[in-house]
Amino acid sequence: MDKKKTLWKLFISTLYLSAFTFGGGYVIVTLMKNKFVDDYGWISEEEMLNFVAIAQSAPGAIAVNGAIVIGFKLAGFMGVIVSILGTIIPPFIVISLISFAYEAFRDNIWISLMLEGMQAGVGAVVTAVSYQMATDVIKEKDKTLIILMVVAFLANAVFNVNVMLIILTSILIGLLQSYLAKRKETEG
Repeated sequence: MDKKKTLWKLFISTLYLSAFTFGGGYVIVTLMKNKFVDDYGWISEEEMLNFVAIAQSAPGAIAVNGAIVIGFKLAGFMGVIVSILGTIIPPFIVISLISFAYEAFRDNIWISLMLEGMQAGVGAVVTAVSYQMATDVIKEKDKTLIILMVVAFLANAVFNVNVMLIILTSILIGLLQSYLAKRKETEG
């Protein structure tokens, strides 16, 4: 497929995903995986896991960060621009429209009920994403990653450790693991 078609397909895909995703970045991760890994085969599951890790650890919205790394992988700098535009246009339009009628939206019982119902759906999608990511980590059979995953979960769920501390610790462990692997590779 030529670069122009790839850019167009990337833009339409990110626009569609962003337009029909409610609940934030973790919801869009599953949809990005379905679209870019399963449907198009543009990236592997392992690359998707790496992209999600990068998107989560970078500041900003996970949907935009995910679009950036996927866009760059697929089409370089133009892929980044196209995927960012596709990702930010739908929420920008929705927020702009809502801002004009904020008072009516805030006090409307039907909209309040709809948003409450959507919270349950978002919870289910986040659970599905977490399960899929945990399954992928277990399939790799890397003991360090499995232990890190379990410890991170327990630290947050049981001991209420700040998520930022867990993320920073995980980054340090990942960097140390990568460093040791490269050092072992150069020595051997």
